Amino acid sequence: MKGARASNKTQPRVIALLNQKGGVGKTTSTANLGAAFALAGLRTLVVDLDPQSNLSLHFGHEPAPDQPTVRDLFMNPEIAASELIREARENLWFIPSDTELALVEGELALQPNMQHILAERLASSMPSFDVVLLDCPPSLGVLTVNALTLADDVIVPTQAQYLALRGLEKLLETVLLVQRALNANLTVAGVLLCMHESQSGHGKAVVHEMESYFEKYRGSGLPWQDAEVLRPAVRRNIKLAEAPSFGQTIFDYAPTCAGAADYRALAEAIRARWKPVQARERLAATDGTAAS
Repeated sequence: MKGARASNKTQPRVIALLNQKGGVGKTTSTANLGAAFALAGLRTLVVDLDPQSNLSLHFGHEPAPDQPTVRDLFMNPEIAASELIREARENLWFIPSDTELALVEGELALQPNMQHILAERLASSMPSFDVVLLDCPPSLGVLTVNALTLADDVIVPTQAQYLALRGLEKLLETVLLVQRALNANLTVAGVLLCMHESQSGHGKAVVHEMESYFEKYRGSGLPWQDAEVLRPAVRRNIKLAEAPSFGQTIFDYAPTCAGAADYRALAEAIRARWKPVQARERLAATDGTAAS
């Protein structure tokens, strides 16, 4: 794992980006949030769990037949996770995917402890990073459950459309099942609006419904009790669509465009949500030192 170094932290912040509907900006958001975190100085790992492997294209990676990918992470215990991690940019690494990952779901279903394979195989590499982003497939199958079992937070990239709200409710049901059975620490950070047109009356109405939906669960104890519609929304921007064809993130391709500004601001807003947790961790560490 060239360039990555061990951190004083025991574990990074792990975020699963998930939406069972395709074409909503999930992969674009994973790649560009990862790049924004890296630019902010955080050692960032991005894991492509989607058989379409579009995330890998953002980093200019074309998988060769003899190169191991995330499929090997699940199916080949002889390969260490560190052998799969590739450096994309300064502070930014990724594990590529390939189309054969689509065949893994059925094979995983036959393995014991199938929901924890991703967490177990990545465990030795996790202390090298500050942030890990998981680009989930557009389904709620075994690969997605593996991601949710490992994650601290779920972010739902979506568009401000009526059907997106209905899909959100189904997705949250899955998160709740995983939280109760497999990962008690799993929470939903919120919805990330992609390809957003702020002047659309329909879009405004859907955003209002999403905000009202989250508001009624405040203090409920459910994984989404603190979720919100994350700001800023990512504006519709052609540069975001063009960047992957050049094997680049938006910060490589058009660093001054609206898309770059939005993802940079979003990364800062997401990090701001972590500060209370980090403060508690520091306090606990200080108390432990004093006690010793």
